Amino acid sequence: MEKTVVARRFRGFLPVVVDVETGGFDAKRDALLEMAAVLLAWSAERGWHRGETIAHHIEPFAGANLEEASLQFNKIDPYHPFRMAVPEEKAVNDVFKVVREAVAAHGCTRAILVGHNPAFDLAFVKAAAQRLKIKKNPFHQFSTFDTAAIAGVALGQTVLSRAIEAAGIEWDPDEAHSAVYDAEKTADLFCSIVNRWDEYNRQSQDKGGG
Repeated sequence: MEKTVVARRFRGFLPVVVDVETGGFDAKRDALLEMAAVLLAWSAERGWHRGETIAHHIEPFAGANLEEASLQFNKIDPYHPFRMAVPEEKAVNDVFKVVREAVAAHGCTRAILVGHNPAFDLAFVKAAAQRLKIKKNPFHQFSTFDTAAIAGVALGQTVLSRAIEAAGIEWDPDEAHSAVYDAEKTADLFCSIVNRWDEYNRQSQDKGGG
C-alpha cells in the first residue's frame, strides 16, 4: 500500500494522542480509570486536525490500588453508577482496535503516542496491555511525541493550559483532568504546532526556490 501524507510526515508512524486518568502514579499497581485516544487527520485545506475520539470510563481491575489524593485531584468516584464504566479489557481492546485500523488505513508501520508528559500515559497503557496479555500493542514501546517539550520550544510554555492559550486555543479549567477533554486539547495543540512548522517550511522553500 502506498504511504499517505500522514505516514510520510512522521517516518511511517501514526501519531495518536492519548490521555489517561488513574488512581495513582504506579502503572502496575494503581487503577486505570479513564482512557481517551484521539486520531489525527490531514487535509490540504485544513492541515493537521483532530479526527475520531474513542474513550471509556474504566472499572478498576481486580486488586487495583486507589490513592485518595489522586481521586481528589481528578475528581473521579470509581464506583459511581453514572460513570457507565466498562471493564479494562473492553476499554483497552476497543482503543487498540481503532488505532490498529487507522495504522493500516494510512499505510503506517505503527502508532506513536502523543501526550503531555507522555511517559506517564504510555506506562499505564503498556501495563494494562501486559495485565490483559495483549500481544499486539499498536503503540511504539518507548518512543513518544511530548507536547510539553514541543510547546516549550515553539511557544515558550510547558504547562498544558498555558501552552494551549499561547497557541490561541480556548481552555476551560473546569473541564480539565477529564481524559477526553485533555486528549482533545492536547491534539489541538500538537496539530497547531505541526501546522505552524509545516507552513514555515513551505515558506522557506518558496523563498529558496525564488
